[in-house]
Amino acid sequence: MPATTRPAGGLAALAAGLTLMAGLTLTACGTTTTTATPDATGTTTPRATAPPCRTAALAWTLSLLDGDGAKRGDDRSGARLTAVNKGSGACLFAGYPGLEIHNGKADGIEGAGSGHPAAVALPGRAAVAVDLRYTRRGAPGAGTWCVRQHEAAVTAPHDTDGTVVPVTDAHGKPAVLDACGETIAMAPPRRAGAGT
Repeated sequence: MPATTRPAGGLAALAAGLTLMAGLTLTACGTTTTTATPDATGTTTPRATAPPCRTAALAWTLSLLDGDGAKRGDDRSGARLTAVNKGSGACLFAGYPGLEIHNGKADGIEGAGSGHPAAVALPGRAAVAVDLRYTRRGAPGAGTWCVRQHEAAVTAPHDTDGTVVPVTDAHGKPAVLDACGETIAMAPPRRAGAGT
């Protein structure tokens, strides 16, 4: 059998190159550093290098807005989903949150937004708000696909672990969201005061 000659360093160089590539890949997918810059008001806000916000690291509220549809003279109602960064470090809220409201295992409505909203940088204790629009039960054209629920399942953008959030009225008291249709319209996430 003829002998095969291989350069002694060839396999070692290949292994070293693969190890270097794996290290660079892990570094690219690992934690990121957060830098801060002052905004126009002088408040320090994180740049987009913060890690993504996770569902469990946010304090969530889902509040109905008093008389929202009646004020505009239409048959749609409003609610607001708010998430406050519970930690002291910054995170990035990049996209629409997941929102699902179910009647048991049967009928359900999901939140849906359009386009790709800008990421919202959340320093510690800062809040992000998403305004919701839905058709009330009994409104003209509401149809029969409706849910009536006192809680909703939510997830932060790009997270798979969710949490259940109780529905409250505009004064923080327990309430019921009564919505019809296949989706609840979501406005792009925006920075908000923690009490919003």
